[in-house]
Amino acid sequence: MQIEKIHHVAYRCVDAKATVEFYKKVLNMDLLGAIAEDRVPSTKAPDPYMHIFLDAGNGNILAFFELPNSPPMGRDPNTPEWTQHIAFQVKDMEELEEAKARAEAAGLDVVGITDHTIFKSIYFHDPSGHRLEIATWTATPEQIARMKSVAHAMVDEWATTKKPPRHTAWMHEKEFAGVD
Repeated sequence: MQIEKIHHVAYRCVDAKATVEFYKKVLNMDLLGAIAEDRVPSTKAPDPYMHIFLDAGNGNILAFFELPNSPPMGRDPNTPEWTQHIAFQVKDMEELEEAKARAEAAGLDVVGITDHTIFKSIYFHDPSGHRLEIATWTATPEQIARMKSVAHAMVDEWATTKKPPRHTAWMHEKEFAGVD
């Protein structure tokens, strides 16, 4: 089997209409379609839902479920808030700066521009509390090759020690300069 691409990624949302409006206003994603049923097609369980599909560009689809009969949305209290996020790629720094201005104009608290050396990004939250990242590549082919050449060794070292291997510490030297 060969995966061609991710068909869609689905998350839960608090309000489908507000989600559609947010993603159009802030990220310029169009609503591609909606599906609503009283039962879940795969399990046949009775559970009314609204399932929306947003155009994330280049054939990428971001989907959400509004589930009015389920307990309120929550998140894993043992996972740091910054960990789970959806990252979107833009073409260049100009588009990243435009995305930042657009998010700030919408009244969002934006973190960044954060320099990861191989890419730069900003972070903010959608109306359901999902952390979003907008990123643009800044890597040279040599930097990507350098990162890839140590990836397996880093994973192996981590599996043994559970301490961050320092093979790619060069990526965040600028961000951590002067931080103790």
